Amino acid sequence: MSTLEIKGLVASVAGKQILNGIDLVVRSGEVHAVMGPNGAGKSTLSAVVMGKPGYEVHSGQVLLDGVDLLDLPTWQRAQAGVHLVMQYPSEVPGVDLTEMLSEAYTARGRDTSELAEQVSAEAERIHFPADLLHRSLNVDLSGGEKKRNETLQLALLTPKFAILDELDSGLDIDALRDCARRVEAATHDSNLGVLAITHYNRLLEELHPDHVHILVKGRIVASGGPELADQLEIDGYEAFTGGAEEAAAEPTGGSYDDLFAL
Repeated sequence: MSTLEIKGLVASVAGKQILNGIDLVVRSGEVHAVMGPNGAGKSTLSAVVMGKPGYEVHSGQVLLDGVDLLDLPTWQRAQAGVHLVMQYPSEVPGVDLTEMLSEAYTARGRDTSELAEQVSAEAERIHFPADLLHRSLNVDLSGGEKKRNETLQLALLTPKFAILDELDSGLDIDALRDCARRVEAATHDSNLGVLAITHYNRLLEELHPDHVHILVKGRIVASGGPELADQLEIDGYEAFTGGAEEAAAEPTGGSYDDLFAL
């Protein structure tokens, strides 16, 4: 059993404070959905947990089994067991999926002798076209193909925790079903803990949350079970914001490429 604990997290970007004290605990096998209006701090939360450059942490901790991830560079956070499924997956010309995964396996001390077969099996499971496996990573892929690719990587790397930064963004119903069901299966098969950031309830129809949290202006203002997402469908975010003007939009870079510069 592992635990990812976010304690009193306060962070800013470009001189603007976005997170105003986030407290959240995710345990192995649990799915926590974080929902909120634009500018609430959802993507900032994922960026800070994974260590994207340009974000300043003023206070708080992000503990993985008692180890503060904020003291580690991004690659060590990933090796420790936290995986980010990106909202805007990076394109990596000249490197195909199997090559990338081979390096990741080797860095983790894992056997690569059956990797090609494992990649093919996972690709078939989530209906990721086999002819794309040898294309440069995410280059010239559609939005749905990129998200299937991200899900395939998650399934094979078997981290302790996955952060899904709007996995459902840009997906048609078939791709959403394939990706969400694969993540759901991982919560049972490998005890994966999930922090799913999303705007909409449709993801949660396939990836079943144990807990739902509403994030508004950098704070969690409500927490509950799956019924909280159902309430959002009826009442919208205004019920939680009191009709107040939304926070300024978060900076949203086109990709997380700079994660790998560390």
